[in-house]
Amino acid sequence: MERLFDSFANTVARWTGSPAAFLVCVIVVVAWAVAGPFFGFSETWQLVINTGTTIVTFLMVFLIQNTQNRDSVALQTKLDELIRTSDAEDDFIGIEKLTDKELIALHARCEAAAKQSQATLAKARAERRRRGHDDINGDRAG
Repeated sequence: MERLFDSFANTVARWTGSPAAFLVCVIVVVAWAVAGPFFGFSETWQLVINTGTTIVTFLMVFLIQNTQNRDSVALQTKLDELIRTSDAEDDFIGIEKLTDKELIALHARCEAAAKQSQATLAKARAERRRRGHDDINGDRAG
C-alpha cells in the first residue's frame, strides 16, 4: 500500500507541477469566470470555485508533503554517505535530527573554523607575495 501511495504521490506531484496542469487550472478559472453572468454571480457560483479549490488544496498538501519528506530523507542519506566516506567530520551525519539550539551551536563552530581557515589562507597569500610569488595563478612572479 505504501509503495502504491508513494508512486501515486510522485506521479501527481510531477504532473501538477507541469505547465499542462497550470494551463488546465487557468482554463477552469476562466470558464468559471465566464459562467458568472449566466449564474448571476450567485452564491452557488462562488461556492463551486471555493469548494473545488479548497478540496484540491487540502489533498495536494498531503501529496506534496509526502514527496518532500521522501526527497528530504533521500538527500540526507546521500549527504550522510558523502560525509561518511570523506574526510569530513562524522559529527555532521544526522544533524537534521538536532534541536535548533544544537544546530545553531554547530553552525557557529563551522563559522569559526571557516574564519580560521580564511585567516590561514590570508597568511599564506601574504607570505607568497612577500616571497615574490604571483598570488592569483600560483605562478612565480620572476
